[in-house]
Amino acid sequence: MHPYLITAKPGRIRRSLTALRVWSVRALALTVMTGLGAVVLTVRCARPVINYVATRAAWLELWAAQHTGLPPFGAAVGAGLTDEFVTEFHRARRTETAGSPR
Repeated sequence: MHPYLITAKPGRIRRSLTALRVWSVRALALTVMTGLGAVVLTVRCARPVINYVATRAAWLELWAAQHTGLPPFGAAVGAGLTDEFVTEFHRARRTETAGSPR
């Protein structure tokens, strides 16, 4: 047994496979981050349209309730959900998080 075998560098094939593994993981991570970024951008861009459609739907339901005499159940439930979401959003903004720059 020769002592230099213990400290010998890995062979060219092993180094190439290691580099290939590292770069494939980086490429996969970049692909996942790009996909998530596209989803987040789409949701953020669609938010004003969703808000407009929700407002129009609530208005239409109130109009229909006024003409039919039935109570507007959806608008009442939607208003309660909206209030709860706003409360939760402001609560999350008030509490300190671990990643906070302060």
